[in-house]
Amino acid sequence: MLRNRDFSFFWIGTVVSNLGTRATQAAVLYQVYQISGSISVTGLVGVAQGIGTVVLNPIGGVLADRIDRRRLLQASQSVSLLGALFLAVFTFLGNIQVWQILVAVLFVTASSSFDRPARTALIPALVRPEQLPEAIAIVNPSRELAILVGPAFGGLIMSVAGVGWVYVFDTLSYAVLVVLVGFIRVKPLPGGKKAATFAADLVEGAKYVAKRPLILQFIALDLSAQLFGAYRVVLPALATTVLHVGEFGYGILSSLPSAGALLATWTVFRVVRSGGRQGLIVLYSTMAYGVACIGLGLSSILVFTVVAALAVGWTDALATVIRQSAVQLDTPDELRGRVTSLYQVASGGGPSFGQIVVGTLASAFGPAGGMAVGGLVTLVFSGSFLLHRNAVRVYDGPQRVQPVPV
Repeated sequence: MLRNRDFSFFWIGTVVSNLGTRATQAAVLYQVYQISGSISVTGLVGVAQGIGTVVLNPIGGVLADRIDRRRLLQASQSVSLLGALFLAVFTFLGNIQVWQILVAVLFVTASSSFDRPARTALIPALVRPEQLPEAIAIVNPSRELAILVGPAFGGLIMSVAGVGWVYVFDTLSYAVLVVLVGFIRVKPLPGGKKAATFAADLVEGAKYVAKRPLILQFIALDLSAQLFGAYRVVLPALATTVLHVGEFGYGILSSLPSAGALLATWTVFRVVRSGGRQGLIVLYSTMAYGVACIGLGLSSILVFTVVAALAVGWTDALATVIRQSAVQLDTPDELRGRVTSLYQVASGGGPSFGQIVVGTLASAFGPAGGMAVGGLVTLVFSGSFLLHRNAVRVYDGPQRVQPVPV
């Protein structure tokens, strides 16, 4: 697959860009906490990210079907490049303020809302139809690898050279993808319908979701974990005031949940292939996620914190794959894009707004108490699904899903 010239350019650019993005996301949280000393203020980073995701992601999907996806990807990456450059310049000047960081984050997140649909939709134009599953199988793990390595790499740069150089690296990483996409030679994919029916189409998708209990309940479970188990916002405080591991240790700590997700790959593969009682597996995994968040918050011993952080990623990966697969399979093809975008607004915006929720809890109860309370809410909410018959509890896997007619 990597012998495919165009796909190789796309894959290399994506890996480098994702690495810079993940390094910057960790650096921004750390920098805001260092400036403000407040976990609740640090949580505002998530609000800035959530606003861009919730408001603009559906619009990005529409644009990806209307203009050249390569040009849209280059344009969005160029805008993100300017945001990273802004952070670098003002950090080096030594007078950067929290509000400036939040504006830059909102700017970059808004750009990413146009980037994600274009990037995903471009892949089928790079490979033959029979190669598409293999191409996606290469792209997805590389994204997880960036999530794993990026924060640790960012922490290393911060500890050696300072946070400003993380933003310089991010700026260069965006430039790499912009240049490599320019070398891709493909015919633009034909767009979808271009009639001005975006609002009506979105309403139709929302109505479908409203009458599908399985999708609604999976969204509710996802939101409970993302809103109250948004662990990343407390990691700077845990790293500096509880574990005393410094910038590099913070980077490693930020990477551990992704390492747990990668370690879960074999288990996820076995569970999905075996089928049966997958709804119960989601419930138990989400409950275990809540327990892991409690352990992450309450642990003051490094080895226990490492185990808890790995467990957070492991349990989240298992539940996420089943939820996302069920939503896709419970939706007819003609509605799949709209339903998926609505699900992604919840799953993508949830962690961002969860940072302010957990940040507020941490301000009231301390970083350990805030994380523990959030994990407890997730544990109790997901456990409540075991007390009565519902669509998730009886979900046995893909063979049981029967989408209703449109």
